Amino acid sequence: MHLLWSLIIGLVVGVFAKAIHPGKDPGGIVVTMLIGIVGSLLAGFLGRMLGIYRAGDAGPGIIASVIGAVILLTLYRAVTHRRLA
Repeated sequence: MHLLWSLIIGLVVGVFAKAIHPGKDPGGIVVTMLIGIVGSLLAGFLGRMLGIYRAGDAGPGIIASVIGAVILLTLYRAVTHRRLA
């Protein structure tokens, strides 16, 4: 059941991140879901590095996850922009 909730929340986070940071991104529901999940993991990692979260905490909230996903989209665009140019 935890996996199902992670996928649903990942999809919601990915949709919010794409809405905040519009542009040409990899498409599809699965990719959007993966962006949200990886963005949440990135937010948790950065939060632990900055001392905001401790190991064993439930993890970042929706807002931090969206910020992590936006960072991930920004990095993706920076890498693909250099490759295309």
